[in-house]
Amino acid sequence: MNQQNSLAQLLHAMRSGQHKARDLLENCFERIDANDQAHAQVYTKRFETTAYAEADAIDRLRQAGLAGGQLAGLPIALKALFDVTGEITHAGSQGWQAPAETDALIVSRLRSEGAVITGHTNMTEFAYSGLGLNPHYGTPENPLAPGRIPGGSSSGAAVAVAHGMAAGAIGTDTGGSVRIPAAFCGLVGFKPSQSRVPRDGAFPLSDSLDSVGPIAQTVDCCARLDAVLTGRQYLPLRPLSLKGLRFVVPADYMLDDLDNTVAQAFACSLNSLRDAGANVIEAPAPVLTALPELMEGGGFTAAESYFVHRQSLADHGDQYDPRVRSRIERGSAITAADYLELCRRRQQRKQEADEWLQDYDGLLAPTVPVVPPRFEELTADEDYARLNLLILRNPTVANMLDLCSITLPNHKPGYLPGGLMLIGRNGMDDTLLRLAKAVEQVL
Repeated sequence: MNQQNSLAQLLHAMRSGQHKARDLLENCFERIDANDQAHAQVYTKRFETTAYAEADAIDRLRQAGLAGGQLAGLPIALKALFDVTGEITHAGSQGWQAPAETDALIVSRLRSEGAVITGHTNMTEFAYSGLGLNPHYGTPENPLAPGRIPGGSSSGAAVAVAHGMAAGAIGTDTGGSVRIPAAFCGLVGFKPSQSRVPRDGAFPLSDSLDSVGPIAQTVDCCARLDAVLTGRQYLPLRPLSLKGLRFVVPADYMLDDLDNTVAQAFACSLNSLRDAGANVIEAPAPVLTALPELMEGGGFTAAESYFVHRQSLADHGDQYDPRVRSRIERGSAITAADYLELCRRRQQRKQEADEWLQDYDGLLAPTVPVVPPRFEELTADEDYARLNLLILRNPTVANMLDLCSITLPNHKPGYLPGGLMLIGRNGMDDTLLRLAKAVEQVL
């Protein structure tokens, strides 16, 4: 399996007899072995026994002339917060030991469509950071820029796809945790409107903000995975012309503090879209500049994660990553009145954002304001906190306002990756995917 193969190409190769599902799986495991680092795991657990059984079953079905499902034979990785029967849903921690009794709903859907589940991938502990660092399992290096971070929290998911250790991966996105590692690893990452994909059997970070989405090589790959995650039949993305479409670029907030590499890549992307006939309009966005008030004191993520973890912190808080624990514990200071006020103000901002976006076909911004930092830049806690907030800032917009969003690679060869982010209105996910495919072709 070539690292750049799309899901469509892999499915065609299996249907035409060029490859078997077992061959693809073995290739993934060989790549895991070749890239394995004793100090930094991409996979925290390989599901070898069940994966080979799934692959062999698909091969037997094909041999008998049966289709086997929309993803038949494709090796798909899971972020380590999705329940898999008999496996520990550790969510990047070391304090959770009870194996899951049933599959998460999205895992059941993947399996029913023939996906071969390769294993659990590494992540920031409890998904509480956009950087991807994990002191328990180590942090895999950025596949495009060794010595730099992969992004998080779905770090292992993105690295696995970039290295060909899986054909696609499923992560969660609370403030960019699918899109940040996808952008840093030169991939496509899709965050749907929150209600689009069920979260049953996914370890929560923030019930208000968590979304489930795919990481893969192309927009079409993400659309295929999204169809299965949502329990639908995949339909090819219809061609769409960019000519005459209106995209808004916020004149403030999301363009602050860009480094030169990201700024230049973003400007080149916008020029390419203009050349394709799109109208790119820079406009003020007051609704965005008001978002920081919803994140004061840790906001929804701190309050809702503390609700989940308060007993575990009391029982074995010493086993938590100190940087994660300190962020969760901020939630203890948020009162019920504070929380209800947050909910009220968020609802107001969501309505304002929807009304503002009605005039445009989509919002464009850099996925992240900076290129992947070097590991040594994150040694000091104050630098870790500053860069984490900066890297989360742009993608968090879509979570806080419950919008759909996707990141596309837009870096030139030899340059560090950053990503171009497209955001659409809530519920307009199918339209966003069609737009993203058109933008992808132009880029």
